[in-house]
Amino acid sequence: MMNKVILIGRLTRDPELRYTPSGAPVAGFSLAVDRQFTNRQGERETDFINIVVWQKLAETCANHLSKGRLVAVDGRLQIRSYDDNQGIRRTIAEVVANEVKFLDRPKESQQGVPPKGSSIAEGESFGSEISFNEEEIPF
Repeated sequence: MMNKVILIGRLTRDPELRYTPSGAPVAGFSLAVDRQFTNRQGERETDFINIVVWQKLAETCANHLSKGRLVAVDGRLQIRSYDDNQGIRRTIAEVVANEVKFLDRPKESQQGVPPKGSSIAEGESFGSEISFNEEEIPF
């Protein structure tokens, strides 16, 4: 079996960094991804996909990414359920990222930002699966 997702798109908001009760960093952001085809009015359609990143990758994304940045995300699709504030059971689809690459440079020059097309944590591997308890997810 295979569960692999590769996306290229722009962040619709700044990454939100949080920590689980056990102290594991986790960040979330949304990616706007254009579809290859257009609708009947000749307009491109866009999907807005939730992305979740863990551990050092989460901290790196939170520190160096912002709304509008172009990134490539390699990860897996995850479907999970949770109870909202009113006690209603909700289901959400999100991509858990194994790797995130910057595909552009920030508008303002920032030191420490990896060059275009490089891995955000160059020299470090984020390809391994990270185990976690879904109840620890803070959002």
